[in-house]
Parts: sequence; C-alpha cells; structure tokens
Amino acid sequence: MARKNHALSDEGSMTTALRNALFARFPAGTGRYWNVLVYSSAYLSLIAMAEVVIVSALLSLPPSPAAVVVGLVVFAVYTNDRLADVDTDAVSNPEQAAFVRRYRDELYVLASIAYGLAVALSVIGGPIALAITLLPGVFWVCYATDWIPGTGVHVRRLKDVFLVNTIVVAFAWATTLTFLPLAFADGTVTIPTLIVFAYFFLRVFTNTEIPNVRDIDGDREIGVLTIPVMFGVERTRQILTGIDLCTVGLVVAAVHIGYLSALLAFPLLVGISYSLGVTSLIGRYENERLLAKAAECEYLVAFVALTFVVLLS
Repeated sequence: MARKNHALSDEGSMTTALRNALFARFPAGTGRYWNVLVYSSAYLSLIAMAEVVIVSALLSLPPSPAAVVVGLVVFAVYTNDRLADVDTDAVSNPEQAAFVRRYRDELYVLASIAYGLAVALSVIGGPIALAITLLPGVFWVCYATDWIPGTGVHVRRLKDVFLVNTIVVAFAWATTLTFLPLAFADGTVTIPTLIVFAYFFLRVFTNTEIPNVRDIDGDREIGVLTIPVMFGVERTRQILTGIDLCTVGLVVAAVHIGYLSALLAFPLLVGISYSLGVTSLIGRYENERLLAKAAECEYLVAFVALTFVVLLS
C-alpha cells in the first residue's frame, strides 16, 4: 500500500511538473487563469451552457437567456459547495482546496452575485423559470449542509446518504437543464421532454460518481457513502458502464419510436461513446483527478458533434 501511495504521489508530481512546463511556454499569467477557470468551477458553468444548447436543439426551442442563467447557477452552486467542503477537499484535492482558501472571500462574493444575476434574469421567463432557477440552491442547502435555515435544527446531510446524494444531484441538474429552457420558451412537457430529462439524469448520475472514485479516501474518512466507497473501484466501473449502456438504449429506443431524429441522436451517442471510454479507465488510470475532469467534458464532445450536424444539415 505504501508503494502504491508513493507511486500515486509521483504521478501527481509528474502531472504538476508537466502542467507547469506547458504553461511556461505561454504568456505570463496563463497558468493563473487556468487555475481560476478550473478551481473556481467557472469551467463547469461553460459546460452547463453547452448542455442547455443541446437541450434546446433536441426540443427545437428558440434561443433564450436560459443558457446564461444555468451557467450562473452552476457557478454559484459549485463554488459554494467548494467553499463548504474546503477542509475535506484538502485530502483529495489539495491544490483546489488551497486556491479556495486563498480566495475564499472573493469566491463567496462572486457566487452570490452570480446567483443574484441568475434569479434576476429568470424573472424574464416567468414564475416557473424563477422556481426552477431557485431549485438547485434549495437542493444544495439540503445536500451540503446539516441544518435547516431559520430553524437551527440539525439533520443528516443528504450528501452523506448512500445513493440519495447522487440522485439529488442528478435530479436537480436534469430538471434545471431540461425544464428551464422550456419555461423560457413557454413550452409544454411532452414525451420527448421526458426522454431528454431521463437522458440528462443518467448522464449527470454517471458524471457525479466518477469524481467520487478520486475522493474515495476522503469520503470514507468523513463518512460520505458513495458507490466507490460501498462497492469498490472495479465494481463502480462496471455499474457506471451499465448506466452508459442504458443511456444508449434510451437514445436508440427514442429514435426507433420516433421521438428523436437519428440526426440529433448522433451527437448524444458520440458523447456516450466518449463516456464509455472514460469509464473504462476507472481504476486503470492513475491520475483520477484528470479522469474526473475528462468525464465532465462529455457534453463538450456532444456539443461539438451537434455543431457539425447543424453545419452539415
């Protein structure tokens, strides 16, 4: 075990050295901007905006402020989550924890401004859009904290409850991604809408559990029960591969029944194929932090594929 930990340490040092060498070739400050983009969760907001574009294309919705609203909400929620978990993240992600500690006040202010802007913009879409915009924040309070605001009552965090933690995250983001652009378009819920919701629920579920492999030691230490903690790394790879294949089945069935065109199914299948490749590396690739980041890029792969489909059609 000591040899393994030493190897992992060497791997992390090599990765850091390679990254520093890479940024040394770019103008001064590039590395700092990259750290801000990744450690502040700003890159997640960009990915979320791409997801909303995908939803709008799948449901034939017109352009709206929904993508910007979702991007702001994602930035606010994940930044606050990193602020809340900075002590435990020091075990699994020390560089991110150090960044969050250093810029704690600035990140708190930026997250508050982001959520405020998101709420203000959501008013344009009406009361349903406003309610959906507030939903992730409400879920985050239940997920990441052990108290009920205004009551002083302490309860068990949903983040600590096995499966409930990931289901809450998947449900909150699948709901926001699917129904917020629909609310801005004043559309109605149809079977294709539910299919899109199911697709994003399964994708977010998978992409939430992959980083948990990286955090397995820290989660065990603080009592957070995740699939990797309960079943181990190898079984986690098998479970997540099964979920990926179920998502393929969902997309293929939607095309077969006629609720999704083969042209629009193609970018989704490209994204899932990418995810299968990432999932297959769980437990087989030493740099688990990089693997978690790679998993989050699935939607960018699907977005690029969608762009090609639109340009060629």
